[in-house]
Amino acid sequence: MNALLGLRQARVSDHRVIVECVQRWWSDSRTPDQARELSLLLPKLFLQFFSSTSLVLEDDEGIKAFLIGFHAADNEDEAYIHFVGVDPALRGQGLARRLYTVFIRRAAEAGRRQVRAITSPGNIGSIAFHRAMGFTVEPGDREVAGWPVRIDYDGPGQDRVCFCKNIVPGDEMPFTS
Repeated sequence: MNALLGLRQARVSDHRVIVECVQRWWSDSRTPDQARELSLLLPKLFLQFFSSTSLVLEDDEGIKAFLIGFHAADNEDEAYIHFVGVDPALRGQGLARRLYTVFIRRAAEAGRRQVRAITSPGNIGSIAFHRAMGFTVEPGDREVAGWPVRIDYDGPGQDRVCFCKNIVPGDEMPFTS
């Protein structure tokens, strides 16, 4: 892993760069329109209201990875990881693991007992990553590609695999490089 990557809290001013990163980083697996549509999952409000719980890894050239997450406002036991991105040139080097580990540790320190996340049923890499990070796959309405899926979770035709990780302060996964 690049030891020169600094970790910091996200800022509202990061929004434009993060959106550009999503459009660029996912252009290898999506059309430009699909990559732009994916970036719409990150409206500025996430950084306006949840920058204190969102994270950025950067070097002198800019943002190399980010995690957008928050502590639930209506449930003091839960935190949620909404979106994570890693520069394709740096994938497989533990950056997402580092971001998740810091987010989970901070959530535990804030008294949160569970961290949740979702992904689409076809995102096998995301499913494998979450399982490797100790998340359990929650029950669904039916099975798709061998996974329990909640049908129409994000709207008609937007099925999702839902994950949950129970945490307690002092028992969170340590970061290893």
